[in-house]
Amino acid sequence: MSSIDPDARLEIERRLARIAKEEGIRFLIAIESGSRAWGFPSPDSDYDVRVIYARPWQDYISLRPIRDVVERPIVDDFDINGWDIRKALGLLLKQNAVISEWLNSPIRYVLDDPFAAQLANLADRSFDAGGFARHYASLARNAIERWPVGEEPMPAKRYFYALRPALNIRALRMTPTHRPPMQLQQLMAVTDLPASLAAEIDDLVEAKAQRMEVDGTRRSAAIEQLIVDELERASGMPVRPGDPALLAEADSLLLEIVRDQ
Repeated sequence: MSSIDPDARLEIERRLARIAKEEGIRFLIAIESGSRAWGFPSPDSDYDVRVIYARPWQDYISLRPIRDVVERPIVDDFDINGWDIRKALGLLLKQNAVISEWLNSPIRYVLDDPFAAQLANLADRSFDAGGFARHYASLARNAIERWPVGEEPMPAKRYFYALRPALNIRALRMTPTHRPPMQLQQLMAVTDLPASLAAEIDDLVEAKAQRMEVDGTRRSAAIEQLIVDELERASGMPVRPGDPALLAEADSLLLEIVRDQ
């Protein structure tokens, strides 16, 4: 698990407090996403801070549309943005795995709001392994399109941006009743990888920890074959039909959260 430098954490907490005051919002969660939370940071990795927040209830009944995102320019490697709870709930029901990952993040910057547990519970019960698999397959394919061609060195981050989604697909195939963990090392633990392949991935994590984001690394036929194999299997997972009862439950949860603001 990646630790956060104490000075960086204090700066993030300060910025979050300022955003909450400026926007008039409360955070349901404020977490680290990106390579630090995924378990393969580089020395120059940004801090990818992500939030789910709620506004005062009056904002949700106004004729004036409210903005459903909060974002700030990246300054000094701190990237802070996030989604309004209404947007987050809608994406959750559409099987956007990003929400699931944020809920699972091992790095928290503020104390979770009590409603965060209900959000996680809804994520568990609305979870669709097939929908998640398609989400991760799309991420992996997009990452592969950015791989260098020919004999050009492969930046380690390019491997990981395809490898982590592939491992998520493998985890979903092996345990289709549970949302997969966010962190790479936990994914490896639940996907029963051959020892030699797990060792290669561990070596790649260690190499990335010592190098800048753009530095190249040697290519691995075994890792690339794993990625290709899992992508081929992603489309074979059945998609769960939508459940109107879950939409009604999400509406009720939204109302509870907004009333409590």
